[in-house]
Parts: sequence; C-alpha cells; structure tokens
Amino acid sequence: MWGHTALSVLELAGIFVFAISGALTAIQKGFDAVGILVLAEVTALGGGVLRDLVIGATPPAAFQHLGYLLVPLAAAAVAFVAHPVVERLAFTVLLFDAAGLALFCVTGTLIAYAHGLGSVQSAVLGVVTGVGGGLLRDVIARQTPALVRVDTDLYAIPAMAGAAAVALAHHTAIPVPVYAPLAAALIFAFRLTAMLRHWKAPQALRTGTRPSRSEA
Repeated sequence: MWGHTALSVLELAGIFVFAISGALTAIQKGFDAVGILVLAEVTALGGGVLRDLVIGATPPAAFQHLGYLLVPLAAAAVAFVAHPVVERLAFTVLLFDAAGLALFCVTGTLIAYAHGLGSVQSAVLGVVTGVGGGLLRDVIARQTPALVRVDTDLYAIPAMAGAAAVALAHHTAIPVPVYAPLAAALIFAFRLTAMLRHWKAPQALRTGTRPSRSEA
C-alpha cells in the first residue's frame, strides 16, 4: 500500500479544492460568512465521511484529525477574501470541483482497498467519495445536484473511469505513486474536456410525447 503520508497529502489537497468549490458556491448564492464556512466544510468532508461510514471506520477521519477540519476553514477564508479577483466565478467553481472529484475518487478507492474491499466495491466507494461532497453542497445550496441534472456535462462518468483505472492498476506491477496521480489527472482531464465540449450522458429514448391540451 502507498505510504500513509502521500495518501494524506492527496486527501488534504482534495479537501482544500472541494472546500474552495463549496465556499465559492456559497458566495454565488449570497450566503453570509457562517454559510460560506458550513458549505466549505460539508463539500470538503461529506464524501469522506460517507466513505468512512460504509467501511466502518468510525469515528470518521474528519473527526479524528484536526487538520481535516482546519483545511476547509482556511479555504473558506481564502475564498471569502480573494473571490472578487476571480473573473469567471462559475467556471472557477467547476474547475475546483473537477480537481476535488479527481483527488477524492483516487484516495477513496485506495482507502477502500486498504480496508479489504474488492476491486468493484473499492471503485464504487471511490466514486461515492468523489461525488458525495458535491451532492451535499448542491442540496444545501438549494439547487438540483449537478450529479443528476440532465444539462450537466459528464460528471459521474469521469469519476467512474478514474476509479476503475485505479482498481485495474492495483492488480498490476505499476507502483501506486505512479498510477494514482495519473488516474487523478485522467479524471480531471476527462471532466474538464467534458465541460469545454459540453459532453452529456445519454438519455433514455422517448417512444412518444404527451398530447397537448388542444389534442386531448
């Protein structure tokens, strides 16, 4: 298994960028300082808490290590002070969200492996870790979660691809310090390309439409 220090660094990086995403969303929604802090913390830690509850690691890591709570606090402060200089706030939120998604999918999959889960289960938990915080962020911000919106550029699919890549690479001779950053880069690049090119997930075919009132 990869060194604990390297895994912790990746997870703290994911916490920071997800916290920035949550704080910027709160600023967009007009939340006050308390709301900005709450949304930063929930976005940063929500996926990890869900992961830890599933694997039975209680209390969750977010409540065992002070740094996990302080990093979102610092990110919220940075966003609170520096957001006026961000020219394209909406895209910046998505950019940080993509980075957090990438880092959390990788660390979530690796942590699941460390707790004895199989390849498929670890990959699924990696996706849950990646999308959980963003899902909670959108619910608290009173907006339809990006994960399920029909107009959202590919979100869960890049997460699935990256988590699957980690699960497959885990059974090869490739060292974890090599494939883990590559998998994170894959997720980020996939998500970023989907945003720039507006790739959407396929929808179910509609066999018919409801008649209008004039036709009824």
